[in-house]
Amino acid sequence: MKLTVIAWNLFHGRDFPPDPELRSWRSRLLRLDERNETHVQVNRDLTTEFATLLAATAWDVALLQETPPRFAEPLAAACRAESHRVLTSRNSLGPLRELLARQNPDLMASGEGGSNLTLIRVPGRLGGIAERRELEIHEGLPERRSMAFTRTASGLCIANLHATNDEPELAAADVLKAAAAATGWAERAPLIFGGDLNLRPAENPEAFERLAEEFGLLGPTAPNAIDHLLSRGLDVLEPPTAWEPERRELPLDGRALRLSDHSPVEARFAAAEPLLLRS
Repeated sequence: MKLTVIAWNLFHGRDFPPDPELRSWRSRLLRLDERNETHVQVNRDLTTEFATLLAATAWDVALLQETPPRFAEPLAAACRAESHRVLTSRNSLGPLRELLARQNPDLMASGEGGSNLTLIRVPGRLGGIAERRELEIHEGLPERRSMAFTRTASGLCIANLHATNDEPELAAADVLKAAAAATGWAERAPLIFGGDLNLRPAENPEAFERLAEEFGLLGPTAPNAIDHLLSRGLDVLEPPTAWEPERRELPLDGRALRLSDHSPVEARFAAAEPLLLRS
């Protein structure tokens, strides 16, 4: 069995043009589009645009972070996928946050609330979702973090995490706690462990050494990457690699609309058939 997996931080469903002058306060406050010769910045709901890009991309599993909770159903429907959503931070008074974010996404930004969303394409090689679990990594300052653990009908397990930002020690603790739980829940089944881990192997090698030695999770994306697709019990056909930024762009009025401030990371794996379900 061969499968393609992507991990993508959706930047709370917003665009991010490469020219910082387009990311203006005028656009944020007045909801006016900003343009230069090549790109456009918009301040409006982009559910359809994210769904369009994801639906047009070939993958079997998608691990999404900083996903507005309201994106789960439309993204799953567009991609013909089953979904597993786990709420992360800033989700109190959810309906009010959603209303304000639909009116002005850039002003609300992360204030809309977020989730980790795992999508499994069906019908497909993996047979849909057989089990959903979640783990609260920590609550309180700087903000709540959680992991989505998904077991497919084929036996493959997926752990989707967004670790703490700008605090490497806390991010490392998040990642190691999540890895311990995910490998324990997966038992001997093949496992993909990824997402926005907010750790760079070049700066935090000890965390990745422990992930390899203690949990058998291998294959960080690149020395300075923070988005990773680590794996255990799978053959790596194509190692995790970040897309070129242009691949996450859509055409708009003769210019490019660049989605998110992260590029998706994509990898291809192979697993024995049938997969080992449990020890």
